[in-house]
Amino acid sequence: MQILLTNDDGITAPGLVAMYRRLAELGETHVVAPATVQSATSHGITLTTPLLTSRVKVDDAFTGTSVEGRPADCVKLAMQIMPKKPDLVISGINSGANVGINVLYSGTIAAAIEAAFLGLPAIAISLHMGNHPPNYPAAANLALSLIRQIHAAGLNPGQVLSVNLPAMPPGVPPKGVKIARQCTRPWPDSYERRTDPRGREYFWVSTVFSLWTIDPDTDVAALSEGFVTITPLEFDLTNHRQMSHWRDVDWKLEP
Repeated sequence: MQILLTNDDGITAPGLVAMYRRLAELGETHVVAPATVQSATSHGITLTTPLLTSRVKVDDAFTGTSVEGRPADCVKLAMQIMPKKPDLVISGINSGANVGINVLYSGTIAAAIEAAFLGLPAIAISLHMGNHPPNYPAAANLALSLIRQIHAAGLNPGQVLSVNLPAMPPGVPPKGVKIARQCTRPWPDSYERRTDPRGREYFWVSTVFSLWTIDPDTDVAALSEGFVTITPLEFDLTNHRQMSHWRDVDWKLEP
């Protein structure tokens, strides 16, 4: 199996390294990942500047391609530089949950969606940060088990899943797995008002993301309860229910 591994935390991120060590058991794994942290860059791509690349050795784990670009860039570029078309694309392990509206901002999710755009099966893996140091090797062990099960159950070309792992204190496993819809409640941001040395006003985002318990059938609620969440995603943003309403309007073009 040919596997593409990418992320939005950068090619040296511990979550990616831990994931690589386990994916190597599943198939031939190629790493094409951003050179620097690209969190919350969403689905941006690079158009007006060149994509600089370099081959880098990371720890004693792998030699991969570092890209001076965004996660979606990495997936697009990988299609040209990999020896074969990947059979599976994995994005992660991300340092932090990607649930609720974070799905719209996440570079981790964007990389997986880009792969699905290109007709590949893709899985985004994210780890919720708790009050203790994250155990990336343990998270990678769990992720590999889930990836094997997802592959066996059937993930078709063009399909994408978002998998979120709960913060796992030492010796405390997740409560189970829940297939959960994305929570679409808004997450209000707050900004701290400041003044620079020249008297100009600026604002610094002060929001700290945390899980909140609402809508019990959602990814946010399940993850906060200690479950692994699996959310199938779509990239067709058309509101099909509203289409019929607008089709019934008697549209006129004024001269």
